[in-house]
Amino acid sequence: MTNRIAFQGDPGAYSHQACTKARPGMEALPCQSFEDVIAAVRTGEADLAMLPIENSTYGRVADIHRLLPESGLHIVDEAFVRVRISLMALPGVSIDEIDTVRAHLVLLPQSANYLKLHGITGISAADSAGAARELAESGARNEGVLAASLAAEIYGLEVLARDIEDHGHNTTRFVIMSREPDYTRRGELEMMTTFVFEVRNIPAALYKAMGGFATNGVNMTKLESYMVDGSFTATRFYADIEGHPEDPPVRRALEELEYFTNSMTVLGVYPAAEPRHL
Repeated sequence: MTNRIAFQGDPGAYSHQACTKARPGMEALPCQSFEDVIAAVRTGEADLAMLPIENSTYGRVADIHRLLPESGLHIVDEAFVRVRISLMALPGVSIDEIDTVRAHLVLLPQSANYLKLHGITGISAADSAGAARELAESGARNEGVLAASLAAEIYGLEVLARDIEDHGHNTTRFVIMSREPDYTRRGELEMMTTFVFEVRNIPAALYKAMGGFATNGVNMTKLESYMVDGSFTATRFYADIEGHPEDPPVRRALEELEYFTNSMTVLGVYPAAEPRHL
């Protein structure tokens, strides 16, 4: 055991924040890409992977549905992080001195009202935490960064304003993945099961496949489709349902699903996180 949890991005990224929140006793290991995060766990460099899967404003994270089934890893938990945007600058710099801010492209429109109010121009960056690191190195007094407040702590910047996002509902959902599955746990609230499947090429296959969940009273909280290898005929579906595969209704629904599919793979069974019920 390394007691490390891998994430994508620079230290101070929102994925890093998710690691410190969900696994405060573990060392967070930064990686350049999602593929590197997965590789770190598969090779034993880390024990767990923290991967963003969807955002309440922007939908699913690009490529993540393709990566998870091929990763060889298993979902063992989920975590939700509210995207709270802080404006940070070099120590001693006032808001009046700042004329530009750098941030990941998705953060700029979320804080458009605040930037307009203060006459600040937003410039997109590949990574907000990386932009914070670069600002600390550059010493530019007319620049700021929009990022998680954790980035300011790490790079010695000063937070000039917190929670400047235009809307307070923006949340990212992460999944925590391990080399081994764990079907023994039972959550205090309920269990979630995540799986991918490919329907058979017959009329109404998806409709028939979904029928088992309806007749058995199993709640499906997520169903998304995506192409496999660029094919217009081989469509794969990603699904989240409430319940455990050993629960009789879930077991019956999955058995019926298999009858109408070419393949079905369970990616993880894990306790539902509390934010689902807030």
